[in-house]
Amino acid sequence: MAVGLVALAAGVAVGLLLAGSLVRADHPVEGSADVGFARDMQTHHAQAVEMAVLVRDRSDDDELRQVALDIELTQQNQIGQMHGWLSVWGLPLAGTAEPMAWMADHGHGAGADDGEVTRMPGLATEEQMAALADAEGVEAERLFLELMIPHHRGGVDMARAALDRAEQPEVRRLAQAMVDAQTAEIVVLEALLAAR
Repeated sequence: MAVGLVALAAGVAVGLLLAGSLVRADHPVEGSADVGFARDMQTHHAQAVEMAVLVRDRSDDDELRQVALDIELTQQNQIGQMHGWLSVWGLPLAGTAEPMAWMADHGHGAGADDGEVTRMPGLATEEQMAALADAEGVEAERLFLELMIPHHRGGVDMARAALDRAEQPEVRRLAQAMVDAQTAEIVVLEALLAAR
């Protein structure tokens, strides 16, 4: 937990530094892709961090525990960066728009016909998270991998949408880094799942 807090603090510091030195004078505004991505990806990443912590505590497999630690630290750091951007931009961590509204034309966040907001791509359900929290050993490992693979695919989808829409260079750089890292991690995760 202390390592996660250090990663979060480092991410906030990097986000503040980059946003303060690299943004144009016209900061992103409410409703922009930059702001929506920064807010929604923090939520998406937070679930990945939670899953990574859960499996590290329930697995004896060194390789899987290392992958989980990498996900935890990387995504906690990125949460801090996005938090830092919002702070520098003078915007609150939460807005009034529905989650994923910035990505509505990708089929997410615009709200379904029954008025229910569409889930973030790849986000695990409460029931799936509860099942992971209850699982142990190989069962926990398999469930983590079965959840994290679509979670990463959803994260890549969100990051690619940010690349198409975001205007701030630091947002575009982080989105590209997410696409690259999570695409590579999916290959590792799939191999770990195949071994189980």
